[in-house]
Amino acid sequence: MTLPPIIQGGMGVAVSRWPLAKAVSTVGQIGVVSGTALDSVLARNLQQGDTGGHIQRALAHFPVCEMAQRVYERYFVDGGKKEGQPFKAVPVHQVEPTRASVELTIVANFVEVFLAKEGHDGLIGINYLEKIQLPTLPSLIGAMAAGVHFVMMGAGIPRAIPGIMDNLAQGLAVELPLDVEQSGKQSFTMKLDPAEYVPGIELHRPQFFAIISSSSLAMTLARKATGKVDGFIVEGATAGGHNAPPRGAMQLDEIGQPIYGERDIPDMAQIRDLGLPFYMAGQYGSPEKLQQALEMGASGVQVGTAFAFCEESGMRADLKREAIQASREGKLSVFTDPLVSPTGFPFKVLQLAGTLSDPCIYGGRERLCDVGLLRHYYLKEDGKIGYRCPAEPIEDYVAKGGTVEDTKGRACICNGLSATVGIAQTRRSGYTEDPIVTAGDDAADIAKLIPEGKDSYTAADVVKYLLG
Repeated sequence: MTLPPIIQGGMGVAVSRWPLAKAVSTVGQIGVVSGTALDSVLARNLQQGDTGGHIQRALAHFPVCEMAQRVYERYFVDGGKKEGQPFKAVPVHQVEPTRASVELTIVANFVEVFLAKEGHDGLIGINYLEKIQLPTLPSLIGAMAAGVHFVMMGAGIPRAIPGIMDNLAQGLAVELPLDVEQSGKQSFTMKLDPAEYVPGIELHRPQFFAIISSSSLAMTLARKATGKVDGFIVEGATAGGHNAPPRGAMQLDEIGQPIYGERDIPDMAQIRDLGLPFYMAGQYGSPEKLQQALEMGASGVQVGTAFAFCEESGMRADLKREAIQASREGKLSVFTDPLVSPTGFPFKVLQLAGTLSDPCIYGGRERLCDVGLLRHYYLKEDGKIGYRCPAEPIEDYVAKGGTVEDTKGRACICNGLSATVGIAQTRRSGYTEDPIVTAGDDAADIAKLIPEGKDSYTAADVVKYLLG
C-alpha cells in the first residue's frame, strides 16, 4: 500500500464524522473518523430522525440483520424527537457490559466506517483513545467488519491493540488489560468473543498506527507490543485535543499552561531507525511543514485543526463561523488546560464565547457524569471494580475514595464535546449542555484557508493548500 502524505485527524466526538473522512479520502488522502462515543452519536442521530436516511442505508449492509434491526428500533424516532426533549440515554459502558451495549457499539462503529468508505476506493482510518478502554473491543469488531484500513490510537500506551486485532481477524476471543487504580498486583481484563455477536463474519486486520509523543514510547511499542505496529503518528504538544503531560514535574507558565521543554521533543533519529512509516502532527498544517516532515524522513503529516473548521466537519456551523471570524480578526486563541480533562492529561480548549471556555458558563453547569467514557476504574474494598470521575459531583467522587484536589477545574468533556456537534443533551430541568471546542495551537490561522470571495472552505481546499 502506498501511503499518501496527509492523514486527516480523528477529532473530538463526531467532529471527524464520515462526511469529512469521505471528502478527504476521495481526494487521495487518508480520511479518519473519530471512534469516540460512536454509540451515543448513532443513538442520538437516530433520535433526530436520521436525516438523509444514511444510517438506515448503512444498517442494511450490516452482516447481522437482527442486530441492526434491534438497534434501529430501540432508538429511531420518525421525524425526530421534539425540541427540548432529552435524548434517550445509551447504556454506560461496564467491565461486564450488557448485550445491548455491545451490540450498539459494534453497529455504530460499522455504520461510521461503512459510510466513510461508501462509493469510492480511498483509504479510511478510525481514531480511538487508550484512555477510553471499555468500548474498545466491540468498537474494533464493528470497524473491522466494515473493512477499516487503519486504526490510530493515542492517549496512553496501546500495547495490547495490535495483538487483539490479529486475534479478531482470526475469529478468536480477545482480552483487553484494564488500567485499574489501587489494584496492586491484581490484573483485570475485559473479554469479548466475536463469535457471540458476528458469527462467521470475516474481520479484516487493518494497519495499526500508534499516536506517540516520544521516541522511547515508539521503541517500546515497536518491540513489546502484542502484535505488529505498522507505523506511528508523532504528535507534539501543540496538537489539539489531549496532549501528553510534560516529562518531569508539572510546571505552569504565567497564564497557567503546562511548560514543555527539551525533554519533550522526540528523538527523530531513533524513530527513523525503527524503519516504520511515521507522520508528524501538531502545527504541521502548512505546505512548508509538510515539506519539512518529508525531509525528516516522514511519510507525511497528520492535520486536524484545519479540517475541524471546514464545511464537511461535524462541528456546529455557528461555532465554525464564530471561530473563522475570530481568526480573521486576529482574536482566536487556544489555552492548554492542565485540569479540565478528567483524564489528567492537558487538553487544548479553544477560547470561544458561549462555550465552557467562559468561566461563567463553566461555573453555571451542575456537575454530572452520565456518559462515563472518561471515568477511572478503581478496586473497591469488596474486590470489585468501581467507577469514578473527577468531573462528577464532588461528594460522590470523594465517597468513592477520590480526593477533593482531583476535582478542581474538571469539566465533563463527554457532554461538552457532544454539544459541539449538535447532539447536546437537554436535562429535564430544561438545561441544555454547553459545548467545549478543542483545536491545536495553529487554530488562529484557519482564516487563511478560505478561498477569495467565500466565507468558508472545504476539505478539498485544505488538501490543495497543504500540497502547495
